[in-house]
Amino acid sequence: MTIPAKVDPGKLTGLLEEVGWRPVGGRRGIYMRYLPPGIDDSQGVSSLTVPLDSRAPEFIDAMRSALLQISEDSDSWVRYIYPRLVVDVSDEFRFRRESSAPSGFIDWRSGEKLIESARRTLVAGAKYFLSPGRHFVNRNGRFAGRYLDQVLMGQTAPGSYIVTAYAPPNADIPLSAGESSGLLDVSVAHARQVSQAVVRAVEATAEAVEHYKYSGSLSGFEAGVSRGISYEMTQALLGIAANSDGADITVDWDSNIESVTPESAHFEFSGSDAEPLSKAAVRLAEDKSSRMVTLIGRVHLLAKKQVGSPGVFGVEALTSGAIRKVRVRLADEEDYHEAIRAHEEDLALQVSGKLEKEGNLSWLYNATVIRTLGHVDEYQQRRARVAEVPVGQMDIFGGVVAGGGERASDEASS
Repeated sequence: MTIPAKVDPGKLTGLLEEVGWRPVGGRRGIYMRYLPPGIDDSQGVSSLTVPLDSRAPEFIDAMRSALLQISEDSDSWVRYIYPRLVVDVSDEFRFRRESSAPSGFIDWRSGEKLIESARRTLVAGAKYFLSPGRHFVNRNGRFAGRYLDQVLMGQTAPGSYIVTAYAPPNADIPLSAGESSGLLDVSVAHARQVSQAVVRAVEATAEAVEHYKYSGSLSGFEAGVSRGISYEMTQALLGIAANSDGADITVDWDSNIESVTPESAHFEFSGSDAEPLSKAAVRLAEDKSSRMVTLIGRVHLLAKKQVGSPGVFGVEALTSGAIRKVRVRLADEEDYHEAIRAHEEDLALQVSGKLEKEGNLSWLYNATVIRTLGHVDEYQQRRARVAEVPVGQMDIFGGVVAGGGERASDEASS
């Protein structure tokens, strides 16, 4: 139970109304009465009295009684009201994914992926706040980390599985961690400014996805780099959308600060968005000055990750071509965790990088993990089914089969 004296009555009444409590009277500035969700006056249920005057001598006792009564609905209290009540001021990001599990639950792997993708979304937007870029790799990473350090993660909400991030709008994020005479650089950004950059980047990426759907072109992603589209953001949203029956991101801004409150934002994604997002990730990760190769394979070797190194692993190709095995040296340490998961679960992994030959070994340098494509056996079975479809005919699993029995969108290359 939070301390009654520290509860903001205005914030509490706002939260109550958001979860369905109905105001049924009171005295201006003294108290408000509420009925629980789904209850009307004729049912004889005792109303809740919320004190409004924090200077009144009976305020603490009255607020304590109110909080005890609210907490009797433990699900609403624990999942929604209490976490937001104890956070003084916060802008709220909700990352939701449809789940066939009971309300508020999700299968473990999908839950891990959603949390990771939510974190990547915030980091990608924070990197864009400092400067736009097609592929940041580690650039702007320390600033994004300082922003993330200010953000709290809330519990999942009822319904489909929801991960909530609370970002304090008034927190100062140092633009530089450099020291001068033992003091940090005084140049700072307000956390809300960074949060708004996250929203702009998600919005630009969602618009590029819609543009692809009716045009079949990735030009919207290229043109949107200045608005926050990046390899990192497409990867983050790919993790939310891929293999989902529906997902969305909702952002609500805390109005209890002395500034103009932006409008709430809502972005919806579906499993079909995985195709344009994965293609865009490949495009944005390309280095135009070198030969970039994208392949799909099984992770068969994991080298021990050294401190400060993004990591190295081996991939055995599952598709036809001259390259059978490659060593992959990653550009971003975030991708190493995905390679570990692919190795542990025997997942087909799509990876892109600059191809170079060193003796008998082929290497992909400055490489990026695009996505996993399901269990290796399932992926090979899908390829076998596609290979049986005559060239030029429509495959019932989606897409027109190109020459050689491969679906045109099955893998990308330079």
